[in-house]
Amino acid sequence: MNLSRLTIRARITGGSLIIAILISLIAGIIIFAQVQRIVSDGQQRVLDNVEAPYLAALSEDAAEEVDPPGANQLVAVVAPEANIRVNTLPAFLGAEVRTLLESPNETRAVQRGSETYLVRVTTVDTATGKWNVITATLDDSDTSVLNQVAILLIGSIAGINIAFGLASWFIGSAALSPVARLRRSAEQLATAPGDELLPVGPARDELAELAHTLNELITQLRASAERERNIVSDASHEFRTPLAILNTQLELAQRQSHSLPQMQQDVAAAQRTLARLSVLATSMLELSRIDAQAEPGSSTVEELAEELTSAADRGRTRVGGRDIRIEYAVDGLRGAGLVSVCDADFGRMCDNLISNSLAAMGEAGLIELSLREQDQHLVLRVSDTAGGMDEEFVPHAFDRFSRSEESRTGAGAGLGLSIVAGIVVLSGGEVRLKNRPGDGLTVEVRLPTGAE
Repeated sequence: MNLSRLTIRARITGGSLIIAILISLIAGIIIFAQVQRIVSDGQQRVLDNVEAPYLAALSEDAAEEVDPPGANQLVAVVAPEANIRVNTLPAFLGAEVRTLLESPNETRAVQRGSETYLVRVTTVDTATGKWNVITATLDDSDTSVLNQVAILLIGSIAGINIAFGLASWFIGSAALSPVARLRRSAEQLATAPGDELLPVGPARDELAELAHTLNELITQLRASAERERNIVSDASHEFRTPLAILNTQLELAQRQSHSLPQMQQDVAAAQRTLARLSVLATSMLELSRIDAQAEPGSSTVEELAEELTSAADRGRTRVGGRDIRIEYAVDGLRGAGLVSVCDADFGRMCDNLISNSLAAMGEAGLIELSLREQDQHLVLRVSDTAGGMDEEFVPHAFDRFSRSEESRTGAGAGLGLSIVAGIVVLSGGEVRLKNRPGDGLTVEVRLPTGAE
């Protein structure tokens, strides 16, 4: 039987019923055993009551005459010389007195046809010799009582289990009714998306916590879908403008260039536009790779220090004829442990931060890079003297395709800081901006380190 095909309500009811049946069976066996013991003790007391007067009388005075027993009492008294003084036993037991005396001081069951008798032989030592008192009782009351108890237990257990199963079914239905409401609400949200969320009941139970968690998930998914729509819209806009410019430039080169220098100038302009498109496509692919990557890489501190040096050298090649200095410092690194970022991503972060500083800087300035270890983190700082950012733009600096008003006319697509933030988040670190309006900007990246 495939339990996975059963509903939760059926599994709860079935599991509860199985447990109830097992407990009922164990309890029934214990109760039946106790009743059986009580009945057996009752029969033993019957034999005790029958033989007690004879044992007392024989212990005090082994008289020649023995009083006869009461009505319906089955007893035989055998004198030391094997004379039977009293005998009210059934005929077949009376004929087996000699055999019964062979096993004194014990109780046995003797069966005759459909009847069973409990027979006890008790020996009494007196001054005149050893007397034997044989008592018997018909063992039919226990069978009838036990049969009635067994029937009563079976009926009670069956009724209790049926009632328990029905109660479990209704309780499971009541407990799962909020789940059904959540499912219906989720179906409505799937067919008619909107701003509504799943209903949360007034009870503060597990289902309410589930509804809260699902609502948080729905909110995050909606935000993610909105971001994706915005990214697609922004990317379409960013691609459309250069493509239109490129198309226009090529048409001009084809139709209006009357000389080779004019055509070369138009083609050069088209190449610059194509380069911008290439940078934009590369940046978007990089963001897509970061979003799809599940685990960060790892590098040693020494490898990242070498990458920082290389990034500074690459930045110097992009300075051109401007009076811009790029300095770096990697002093005081212990080099113990691994950093949760690969050297390629670290170099890409440095390149993007340097490029942003170069794009915002005029003809002269200073870009400083530093790398140090602090509180089990590797701290990268990139500081420049490019005048800083507009304070209103700082909260949106890491948003994709976001650019300040001062950089709207530049060639950047507003993805550099987004790539930096994506790499830092993937590595489990944090990035901060320290804006100095009129002076410059400092970007601080903190990456966690661990022992090798």
